[in-house]
Amino acid sequence: MMTIQFDKSTQRIAAIDWLRGLVMILMALDHTSWFFNTSRIFADSVLLHETGNLFATDQFFTRWITHLCAPTFIFLAGTSIAVSNRQRREQGISDAVIDRELLFRGALILLLDLCAFSLIGGKVVLQVLYAIGVGMMLMVPLQRLGSRMVLFLSILILAGTELLLMVMWEPGSEVPLGLAVTFAPVFGEAYSVLYPALPWLAIMMLGWVFGERLMSKQSGLWPVERLLMVSGLTALALFWVIRSLDGYGNMFMYLEGNTLVQWLHVSKYPPSLAYALLELGLMVIILVLLIRWESFIGTINRNGPILVFGQTALFFYLTHFCVLAILRLVLERGSLEQTYWITLLVLIILYPICRIYRSLKWRHPRSLLRFL
Repeated sequence: MMTIQFDKSTQRIAAIDWLRGLVMILMALDHTSWFFNTSRIFADSVLLHETGNLFATDQFFTRWITHLCAPTFIFLAGTSIAVSNRQRREQGISDAVIDRELLFRGALILLLDLCAFSLIGGKVVLQVLYAIGVGMMLMVPLQRLGSRMVLFLSILILAGTELLLMVMWEPGSEVPLGLAVTFAPVFGEAYSVLYPALPWLAIMMLGWVFGERLMSKQSGLWPVERLLMVSGLTALALFWVIRSLDGYGNMFMYLEGNTLVQWLHVSKYPPSLAYALLELGLMVIILVLLIRWESFIGTINRNGPILVFGQTALFFYLTHFCVLAILRLVLERGSLEQTYWITLLVLIILYPICRIYRSLKWRHPRSLLRFL
């Protein structure tokens, strides 16, 4: 029976870091497309999509494959909270210290969105770091409820958000600030909310439940793998049912034909039930495959790019924007093919930087670097 493999120097599970590294690469592609792709598609919401618009297939799938990023990043943030908390308790660290540091890290990540990125953009823009920061702080009391209650609440939020918005939200109308920061997206002149906190918190809660289950099975991963595979296939089956019924479940975005592109055109802003089922279903199946891969080969190359990016994910996120901004000074916007080449260049530049940062973080495990 396979046992969980930890990196001895960092107490990390390689398969999780590989998955995180893969989605960071996809995220770099999406943001490079944002900076350089003249025909980029950005229509993942009823607020952004105009009925009848046709999508170029290559542009659509370039955008669609990156949908995996945010749910995976946030799900694994929840998993990391559970795994890290369990390991630190085993080291004798008190719950009070663990909670305080989680609150601090969540607040720090939230402030990065509220200050750094909003200042650069010229207005308040609440993006994925806002959702992660708020989620981390809320996980402090939520994890006291236990796995079953957290699982129930996460499913309730994901399944019920659209019902709530049907009552409280008229797409395109003015949105109260309280609803904007919790459930409904806003694309306004004064401020924008791309990632309202609570639907994304539900995904973090699911990740935390998985982390708790993972740490309870240290004698073997087969039960976890089986649960993940069944959960992933069930999620994809439910996605198919929701899209077939073409009613509730995709945040007021309905099928405009029976093509693959239309079926995969799901709402990310806010995340619909169809979106969550599709992306989380795909994610857990990929994770099972990576766990199987790790069981066969182990962590042969600890300096592989995917592993390095996965072990420095937040630093990668912050740094890749700097690299893109510098490249924007010397490169023009252009074709989708150019976007892929520039993405490769960004990854080549980031790799040694992330390796250096990882080494510093490992050499100084109690420094402020551990929060990034």
